[in-house]
Amino acid sequence: MRQEFPAGRAVYVAAPVVAALAHIGPAATWLPGLRRRRFPGLAGRGSPTHVALTFDDGPDSASTPRFLDVLDVLGVRATFFVLGENVVRHPDVARELVGRGHELAVHGWTHDRPWWPSPARDARELLRTVRVVGEVAGLAPHWYRPPYGILTSGRWAAARRAGLRPVLWTAWGKDWRHDATPASVRATVAADLRGGGTILLHDTDHASAPGSWRATLGALPDLVRDCREAGLTVGPLGEHGTGNGGADGDSVTAGTGLSGWSAQPAPFRSPAPG
Repeated sequence: MRQEFPAGRAVYVAAPVVAALAHIGPAATWLPGLRRRRFPGLAGRGSPTHVALTFDDGPDSASTPRFLDVLDVLGVRATFFVLGENVVRHPDVARELVGRGHELAVHGWTHDRPWWPSPARDARELLRTVRVVGEVAGLAPHWYRPPYGILTSGRWAAARRAGLRPVLWTAWGKDWRHDATPASVRATVAADLRGGGTILLHDTDHASAPGSWRATLGALPDLVRDCREAGLTVGPLGEHGTGNGGADGDSVTAGTGLSGWSAQPAPFRSPAPG
């Protein structure tokens, strides 16, 4: 005789699966092609004559000051997505970032992978990071980039609650790898960079291969020169033409672009190998 599968049990079994999918679903925006086509604001697209330079995972007393010195020589300001735990660990470096004219943004409290839903913790830790960054910067931060670019529904909601605007990237240098070199970082960035793009780099090896930041530091002068030779200015997200809206400025559900963004950005040309 066929046994009926109780409807209540089916719901009980399916509920965790549905919850997990709802939690991780927005993280599909990590896929570069999807992000660039459907969510240009989240990808970090801005003015077609500008490139946003961003660094993740700091501050770090061993490496970040070296980046500040090179950026001073280059005459470039950038956006630093900092971890709350590192701001507390290196407050003087965080204050120096602000003192030298750079923009502080939120990367989270720790550099973890948010595979399991934890909305209360996400909200609590993000607000905690906003508070410590605001105390150092003297004003509330505006931008948020989750660790690994994994923007779950919980972290999206936490960003909205904290008044932060999520932004990922259009080009990266894969500078976290143990085999990264200045040449490889430069070539990897150049492969995907166009006018209006946002570059993701790291000013520390906090969550990367030991010493990998040296490859990034070595690539930085050539990257800036490549952009300038292509007629592009380089600066922080605050000067990128992405608007000043809050977390609603670019919604995964809406999929809208940013005002002022050209659908045909100027191509980026670099003499970097590869």
